[in-house]
Amino acid sequence: MANFDIIMPKMGESIEEATITNWFVKEGDKVDEDDVLLEIATDKVDSEIPSPVEGTVKKILYKQDEVVAVGAVIAVIDLDGGDVSSEQEPVKELTESSEQKVPAEEEVAPVSSAPDRFYSPLVKTIARKENISREELDSIQGSGLNGRVQKRDVMEYLKKRQGSVTATPKETAPAATPVTADGEDEVIEMSRLRKLIAGHMIKSKQTSAHVTNMIEVDVTGVVNWRNKVKDEFLKKEGLKITFLPVFLEATVKTLKEFPQINASVDGDRIIIKKKINLGIAVSLPDNNLIVPNIKNADSLNLTGLAKRMNELAVAARSNKLEPDDISGGTFTVTNFGTFKNDIGTPIINQPEVAILAVGAIKKKPAVLETEHGDVIAIRQKMWLSLTYDHRIIDGALGGAFLKRLGDHIESFDPDSGNFKL
Repeated sequence: MANFDIIMPKMGESIEEATITNWFVKEGDKVDEDDVLLEIATDKVDSEIPSPVEGTVKKILYKQDEVVAVGAVIAVIDLDGGDVSSEQEPVKELTESSEQKVPAEEEVAPVSSAPDRFYSPLVKTIARKENISREELDSIQGSGLNGRVQKRDVMEYLKKRQGSVTATPKETAPAATPVTADGEDEVIEMSRLRKLIAGHMIKSKQTSAHVTNMIEVDVTGVVNWRNKVKDEFLKKEGLKITFLPVFLEATVKTLKEFPQINASVDGDRIIIKKKINLGIAVSLPDNNLIVPNIKNADSLNLTGLAKRMNELAVAARSNKLEPDDISGGTFTVTNFGTFKNDIGTPIINQPEVAILAVGAIKKKPAVLETEHGDVIAIRQKMWLSLTYDHRIIDGALGGAFLKRLGDHIESFDPDSGNFKL
């Protein structure tokens, strides 16, 4: 009898595990090649996993809501397509008895620490990064199969350890204010994505020292150019041109001049990113938010940026983003102007060190300097907000970056569609 192992696929460079959110098949079901077997979720994106072969589902090794390491076998397909009903065993028994299958936190072969304790490479990596000693690791009570320590056990231990360091006999960590709901209130459970967003935002505020600078820029040239080319652009390229691609191109130019803004922090190290991967915040139909990024944005011209931005937005709103689409970003741009908001103070998208908010464009009276003296004219104005990580970006650097970005935008020539600076 020929069997084919279905393994948990690698969904991106930094992703080491995924949660099974739904099985679309059960043991004994016949499947064709490309039939969807299950849906998985990472902290990046949800994905459907198709069957690469035709056959019968012989065994399912993990249940819904279980966390599984990348590379672990999650199901077995009988390629002969025989009746497997008599061979079915409970999932728990299979994962305990099979030497070829590894539990959710185990990746390939478990690594031994103490004579009777085993740790996955993921747990080992976390322990090394967080300076957890061997003795501490051996003292953690595991919640996995046969008491094995899983990622959540280590993270919970770190929370408790941090609390014991910072708390004093008279001072403990503040507890959340209790909230009650009466019969007239509507109670809505957070979606999985909303929980991830909430955790990501809290982590960012706890990690980075947030500072926000703001500047108002004259975008009359950008508005006049867009009004002039929008019909021709739609006819030629097949999509509507917005103002944002111009601001993205200006951002790329400025990041190349200020590479310290295109960076990340790793402990006491500052990592200057050579690639410019621009994250674009996209609002979803369910009012959640996701940030896909334009890889190697500095290699694209204005039209290329517009096309890639549109492709990512469409994919995001139709739940068709790939994990790599939302990983590896180096700088994020969020467009508050979409909602007619003037100014905002966005939260840094970790592990980046800065984020730009683009406000609404509005007509305003402005003082212009001419060869005949100052005059008041109607101009198109917009606010830019830069939130940056004050751990490595001081006010002088953050302010200089934002001023230079504004200068680039104001230099945009409506006739040529190019920046003069």
